[in-house]
Amino acid sequence: MTSKAAKSTKFQLKIQRPRSVKNDILSGLTVALALVPEAVAFSFVAKVDPVVGLYAAFMMGLITAIFGGRPGMISGATGAVAVIFAPLMIGLYGDGVDTQTATGYLFAAVIMMGIFQMVFGVLRLGKFIRLVPHPVMLGFVNGLAIIIFKSQFEMFYVGHGEHAQLLGHVPLLIMCAMIAMTMAISFFLPKLTKAVPATLVAIVTVTVLSLLLKKFGIHESRNVLDFVQSMDPTKETIAAGLPTFGYPQVAFNWANIRLILPYSALAAAVGLIESLMTLTLVDEITETRGRGNLECIGQGLANVINGFFGGMGGCAMIGQSMINIRGGGRGRLSGISAALFLLAMLLFAAPLVEIVPLAALVGVMFMVVIGTFEWSSFRVLGSVPKMDAFIIILVSVITVMHDLAIAVLVGIIVSAMAFAWEHGKKIHAKVSTAPNGAKIYHLESALFFGSAQSFKDLFDPTNDPQDVVIDFEDARVYDHSGIEAINNITERYAEQGKLLHLLNLSPECKDLLHKADNIVELSVIEDLNWQHVADDRLA
Repeated sequence: MTSKAAKSTKFQLKIQRPRSVKNDILSGLTVALALVPEAVAFSFVAKVDPVVGLYAAFMMGLITAIFGGRPGMISGATGAVAVIFAPLMIGLYGDGVDTQTATGYLFAAVIMMGIFQMVFGVLRLGKFIRLVPHPVMLGFVNGLAIIIFKSQFEMFYVGHGEHAQLLGHVPLLIMCAMIAMTMAISFFLPKLTKAVPATLVAIVTVTVLSLLLKKFGIHESRNVLDFVQSMDPTKETIAAGLPTFGYPQVAFNWANIRLILPYSALAAAVGLIESLMTLTLVDEITETRGRGNLECIGQGLANVINGFFGGMGGCAMIGQSMINIRGGGRGRLSGISAALFLLAMLLFAAPLVEIVPLAALVGVMFMVVIGTFEWSSFRVLGSVPKMDAFIIILVSVITVMHDLAIAVLVGIIVSAMAFAWEHGKKIHAKVSTAPNGAKIYHLESALFFGSAQSFKDLFDPTNDPQDVVIDFEDARVYDHSGIEAINNITERYAEQGKLLHLLNLSPECKDLLHKADNIVELSVIEDLNWQHVADDRLA
């Protein structure tokens, strides 16, 4: 992404397809198949019924595809949101709250989460994603690729939590072989034809192979239904009816608002960060431009509808978005078709989805990992500034060890501190003498909190003449720390019975100093031929 060569290295596994209705629909079908196991898994993370997660995947995908700001991006039930709401559900269950009432609290929290996100979009705050530095973006991409990779290993275990056990030797060998076949088809088929998405062909092929093996008495390959039942042995199918409208069964009072507010606010922040970061990544891959503020509104609307129709909420999904892009999905129709296919699977085609081998879905996600990871970052680590390399690694590690939101915030803070430190060290001044004998410090660079101390060290009040001028023609004052630094220098010269004058202040700097006239009184001059200092003072 740092160059054409880097982009080629990163995206050489991507399938470049023209935008078309056929590609959108077929890619949407592939995405729908990949949504099922993750929605089920995240439901258990959030301590709710799998149907709640499947409903969330359907509603998030449909609403954001229609109203969001990034065509081709897929949203659904996500682990980032599930992890935030899990403590709420655990706490409610611990207090003896029944399941129906607890899920009512969850739905109310999801509605509040959506309102926060819509307000964020209406206030047009999505533009702040531009503040994310490129090294943070690289770390985000690499960290998420590692997370997607790690999350697939759950498919190699039978059972859930402490009772999970690794597959036996034969089932594990068969699963690895099917994963390899899925990846091979996904990689080599586009070299032969691009008529259909390679990932969809791979899933269908491996599913047929699994059925043939079972016909010959080999029942070692696990499918979607096996995975669901390993999480909840009481579930006999993933089939479900249409989601129905209903108000959360929670009393609307201050105590309940205080209970769910922290979870809603955190989930809203994490959801928007993950969605906007995914939007930026899809922008780079497709070389198009999404609308961040509209995406915030779309995400919020989808979560509000989730709360009223029995979904657990969610945000953008980088893995499924990459599957969609690799499959040729570019328009809104791809997200809409993915959501509708998922609903159709729940209503009519659950038995067909349940027989899809987990190996096929794992193979698809492994291809997503290969295509998502920024392999060129290994090459640029030695050529970029050491701080940028450190930030790439730091954000990657924090993303894997903690979560995306913390990683991005830490990356931005470290980048800002590094910027301030470097620019704070570079401030300097050229010294000359005016015709009237005044000493002139021609300041260069910016005066702000990072450079305030270096600015103070430039001056020599003891040995300087009666009048001293700071020329701001090539410098700017940016914050209160800069004003305070000027005030400090003024007082030091005043203690020596000398006067400090400011020359060539920009209109913005004059305005900033005028607002601070109760803090500092300064002499602002228009040229070096001033006569009466008092007439030019800020008051």
